[in-house]
Amino acid sequence: MADTATTASAAAASTANASTDAPPFQLGKPRFQQTSFYGRFRHFLDIIDPRTLFVTERRLREAVQLLEDYKDGTLRPGVTNEQLWSAQKIKQAILHPDTNEKIFMPFRMSGYIPFGTPIVVGLLLPNQTLASTVFWQWLNQSHNACVNYANRNATKPSPVSKFIQGYLGAVISAVSIAVGLNVLVQKANKFTPATRLLVQRFVPFPAVGPAGDSADASGPTYAHPGAAPHRHVHAGEIETSQLEPEIARATSSRTVVYNKGL
Repeated sequence: MADTATTASAAAASTANASTDAPPFQLGKPRFQQTSFYGRFRHFLDIIDPRTLFVTERRLREAVQLLEDYKDGTLRPGVTNEQLWSAQKIKQAILHPDTNEKIFMPFRMSGYIPFGTPIVVGLLLPNQTLASTVFWQWLNQSHNACVNYANRNATKPSPVSKFIQGYLGAVISAVSIAVGLNVLVQKANKFTPATRLLVQRFVPFPAVGPAGDSADASGPTYAHPGAAPHRHVHAGEIETSQLEPEIARATSSRTVVYNKGL
């Protein structure tokens, strides 16, 4: 019955879209083709679009209701595919797909750039003290941990202790590497002041890498070839036959699951 209602809504939307460029709407599916790099790139831009941070509560309710009407086959005449895609983009950007609860703004994928960029700038500040190095590394790992937790796969509950373990491991790893490398650079007498400053600019990169591995080890499971698909907010599945030949040859799996957002 639901399939019949959805088909009727799709037909109504298609009729109203005879003169638009928006592709036919598919509930729960990406707007852009995932079989090409450009399509995946456009999809990624949709996910991180910061404009969805300014969507009002009323607009969110309207978007959710529009999608419910489409699903139930009660879509009002004149609704376009563009409106449906926009409604789905808004809902997916703000509401968690498993809990249907609003994700705190700084931890949404659409907020990753506006809220994450100041942290990156802080990490790259020159002539940092011990305190500032520890602070920015801690803040960066705290932000990453909150983003991961807020967008977790809530259909398979994990104990909070697992996330805390990953968070502490990431913070300790990042701070230890950053502080240790800074000390080594400061003690490198062969470096000129200009060279020392340049090398210090790259210290955050090796510090952040292993910390990310520590977080993933105890945090949310990210997709890889052959992994079982799950409803993580930014997970996707694609048949290997639709991938670029060089990528398809790298796995024997029929389908691969990938992370769309991070």
